[in-house]
Amino acid sequence: MSDVIIACDFNSRLELFEFLNKFGNVKPFIKIGMELYYKEGYELVKKLKSNGYKIFLDLKLCDIPNTVYKAMLVLKNLNIDFINVHVFGGVEMMKAAKKAFIDTNTKVIGVTIMTSIDEYMLKNELCINLPLVETVSSYIENVKSAGLDGIVCSVYEANIVKEKGLISITPGIRYEDNDKGDQKRVSTPMLAKKLGSDYIVVGRPITQSKDPLTTYLKFKEDFI
Repeated sequence: MSDVIIACDFNSRLELFEFLNKFGNVKPFIKIGMELYYKEGYELVKKLKSNGYKIFLDLKLCDIPNTVYKAMLVLKNLNIDFINVHVFGGVEMMKAAKKAFIDTNTKVIGVTIMTSIDEYMLKNELCINLPLVETVSSYIENVKSAGLDGIVCSVYEANIVKEKGLISITPGIRYEDNDKGDQKRVSTPMLAKKLGSDYIVVGRPITQSKDPLTTYLKFKEDFI
């Protein structure tokens, strides 16, 4: 089940397809986020699916339950592999998101604490006084209660997710000599494997590589 998901944070379909063309017949699991989806939208995702790509649609929905449910019904017909919601929205919102995908193969994933957030931000900006690990553990319980399929978390919480029988998707993956960018809780693919991540998400270390295919295959070799 393990795989490497490439975060395709491009600002146009032209840039995306120029990148994917470098892979030849290899069709990696790709993540489409807000930037690209808001620019190119529904039809782009349909085309990618018809071309045989597995897709994680990373829109992080967070709103009242009914609004999230209706939005998910629109996205349901894309037949995507993963889609996510913010756990901040609460159990009822997560249940509504999952309800929209009943009888489909799409897995609904909860986003706990983003890897750009550290202990200082959690306490001083988000006003959450519990330690980060305890906060994530509590959110994982909510995800389990809502019936979602998995969690987006850092590798350092992947073992907790595994204990709950949920899928763990871990961003912030790069090698030690890669730039951390705006990520704070990062990890190598080797450590992600050791700590039990099911899927790792890799962005700039692959998308900005001079040889994306070779770099991607290296990440797969070290993780899978």
